[in-house]
Amino acid sequence: MNKEWSELNKTIQLQLKKKDSFDEGIATLFLLRERLMEQILAFRKELSEKDFSAVPYKNANGYHSKSIAYSLWHIFRIEDIVVNTLIAGRKQVFFEKDYTNLIRSPIITTGNELKGDEIAIFSEELDIDELYDYIRDVEKATSDILKAISYEDIKAKISDDKKKELISLEVVSKSEDAYWLIDYWCGKDVRGLIQMPLSRHWIMHIEACIRIRDKIIFIKGKERI
Repeated sequence: MNKEWSELNKTIQLQLKKKDSFDEGIATLFLLRERLMEQILAFRKELSEKDFSAVPYKNANGYHSKSIAYSLWHIFRIEDIVVNTLIAGRKQVFFEKDYTNLIRSPIITTGNELKGDEIAIFSEELDIDELYDYIRDVEKATSDILKAISYEDIKAKISDDKKKELISLEVVSKSEDAYWLIDYWCGKDVRGLIQMPLSRHWIMHIEACIRIRDKIIFIKGKERI
């Protein structure tokens, strides 16, 4: 794990636990997300459209067995769902701005249900520019909520009504590889959600994306020889 990201993440976990250090914890969270977003934006400059759907570790076990397009979709669909449906109780950015049609995605879910060749096929269908617009919009929506959140707010549990709303939206596949997410998210308080989808989840998948990117660049280098 990237040392800076790991240390920032550890600091966030500790700071969010205490009221006296809560504001510092939110500030540290913003710093971590800023660093990670820099890397996400760097992928757009470093890679071609085709590279985003490449799956160079197709048969591997781990997050690097996906594509970069899939990984970015997965990170921000989950964040949109968790922040807007479960924490804020408002309409997801995805639906509010009609990203279903803009990104040209064949699914509205987190993508957990996709396997093997399905990941590459899904990735090839996405409009990468629109995906990046979605990323920016979700990140802004999350930032607005985090700026307004209090220490008391993060102790709140997810209500049954919000869980029912989540289920009704059908944004989590009923596949056994995905449906567990509903109970997982709804079993946490707001602090627990901040500590996973909004921070650690980014790190896990972005580090996998870096590994994918490096493999793509390595293959391209060999092809030029």
